[in-house]
Amino acid sequence: MELEKTADGSYTLYVPEMDEHYHSVKGALTESQHIFIDKGLKHSSVLHPRILEIGLGTGLNCFLTLLAAEGTGRKVHYTGIERYPLPEETILKLDYPSIIGLGHEEDYAAIHRSPWGQDAALTPWFTLHKIAGDFTQYKFEKGYDIVYFDAFAPEKQPEMWDQKLFDSLYECLNNGGILTTYCAKGVVRRMLQSSGFVVERLAGPPGGKREILRATKQ
Repeated sequence: MELEKTADGSYTLYVPEMDEHYHSVKGALTESQHIFIDKGLKHSSVLHPRILEIGLGTGLNCFLTLLAAEGTGRKVHYTGIERYPLPEETILKLDYPSIIGLGHEEDYAAIHRSPWGQDAALTPWFTLHKIAGDFTQYKFEKGYDIVYFDAFAPEKQPEMWDQKLFDSLYECLNNGGILTTYCAKGVVRRMLQSSGFVVERLAGPPGGKREILRATKQ
């Protein structure tokens, strides 16, 4: 695993074995903020949303959500599932708080140090529940308002982009719930539609992908 600086000055991780990055090299922070916060969290009208992230990874999406929750006074319950947790020394090298959350260094560390399998109140506005597990085998409870779908690309992890799995995410969302993902491939859009979602193609992040997807459960 290699640390790599992206175009907006934030870091991502490169996995040589997969020839894949955790985030866009055109801007890790820019990508996450646009897709999951601006087009996901901020688009939801739920006062106290329950969020599910598929692929906790570096914790960047989680950290951005924690900061947004505090900034708006909007309480968030955040569940993240991760099959391959990263070691703490790798996490600290990413140093996201120095770019986007000065004064929140302990909050970022707490995302990765908090216990698995139980709720952890990291701030008055943000509660985290981490699941150490395989998304393709896990049965989620119902009642989520937002899904951040941030698995590795379909050509790298095809088992994560499966019709039955999108069906299960549709079922675990409340009516009006939304799913956002960076992948705008036609096959993914059609699977989401087959699950019952109404799917929008939205402009991608500045300097990054041309389009992203947002799917809504009617």
